[in-house]
Parts: sequence; C-alpha cells; structure tokens
Amino acid sequence: MSADEEIQQKSSARQRADQIKPYRCKNLIAVLENPSDIKNIGTVVRNVNALGVEKVYIVDPRKALPDDWQEMRETRSLSKTSVSAIKWSFVKRFDSTGECLAHLEKNNFVSIVTSPHIKSRENVVLHEGDYTKHAKLAVWFGSEAIGISDLAVERSELCVNIPMYGMIESLNLGTSSGIVLYEVTKQRREYQSRYKKRNKRVKVKSPAPSSPVLEDPRSSY
Repeated sequence: MSADEEIQQKSSARQRADQIKPYRCKNLIAVLENPSDIKNIGTVVRNVNALGVEKVYIVDPRKALPDDWQEMRETRSLSKTSVSAIKWSFVKRFDSTGECLAHLEKNNFVSIVTSPHIKSRENVVLHEGDYTKHAKLAVWFGSEAIGISDLAVERSELCVNIPMYGMIESLNLGTSSGIVLYEVTKQRREYQSRYKKRNKRVKVKSPAPSSPVLEDPRSSY
C-alpha cells in the first residue's frame, strides 16, 4: 500500500467514525463471563461494534487473553473472528467475576444478566424490559457451558431472557448477545435522541430564577 493510499484509508476511517459517533450508546458495557471459545468472543466484539455498544469487559480467569488492549488488537485470532472489530472496540479483561463487579459498581454501573432460565429476584422477557432506567448499564452474558454465575446474578438488578418457541431452548453466545444487545441499544438510542431534542428546546428559553430546571438523572449519556 502506498503512502497516499494509506492516508486515504485513514481519512475514510475517520469520516466513518465521525458519522457513527452520535449513534453510539454511551455508558453501555457488554460483559462476557468466562467465555471458552475465541470464536464466540470475536463474534460478540463484532456485535458490540456493529450495534454501537461502548465497551466490552471479559472475565477471563484462564488468562487466555492479554491484559493490554493494544495486544488484543494485534491478536490474529480475535482480529479474524471479529472481522477487525477488535481494532475499533475497547476491550478490558478481568481475572474474576468479583473483580469485574467491583470495578463496575465503583463506577456506578448497574448490572443485568441474561439467561434462558429464571434466575434473579426480578425476571423479564427481553422485549418487555426497560433498559433506559439507568445511566450506566452493564449487560452480562454467561459462558457457553455453564451460563451465568450465581455471584453475577446476586449482584445484578434484573435477569433477561429471550423468548423461545422451538424444541431447542438455548442459543450460542454470539447469537444471544446480538439479539439482546439489539433491543438494549435500540431503546437507549431512542432515549438519547429524545433527550437531546428536549435539551435543545430547553436551551432556547432561559428558565426564570424562581423555576429551576431539574437535571435529568440520565444526562450522563
């Protein structure tokens, strides 16, 4: 590739990044707990990037992935299975579920888990849930073999399940993450769009001194 072609490619990527920036879902993280298949990790990263999720956290007690994101970006297996999405999606690994939960809670993220079974005190079918209630949301997906852990369930607010109508009552990690994150990002994008429009209308007319405008608690989007 010539120098001019490389510059043109970078310019094109920057233009695309600027175009999609308003549609990304801020403060939304997809968490993979103990995934065992590198192909599934790559597929989820691809889903995350395509749907506009901000970050991916991976609980990886086997230390199968490097700690440094830059090293992950250069990992050939991840680059190939994610169709290069790993280069454009921030990924952070953790040694344990507890460490990841502590990091999320310290930064005021609320966790919800996904499972085909009733697990939590509060359970909801995917399309009936409201995923705009919290400014910062982490959506957990369990391992392919054993599903979500009891610890993640205990520390989560909600358990989400995908309705299924066939003889097979489970989906692989790549498929289930795509379905769940599509619904979550759709709702949060619609909320972000409505809030931005309301905020613009409020700025047109300054409020009277005796009528303070209360800040929307989800304005950190």
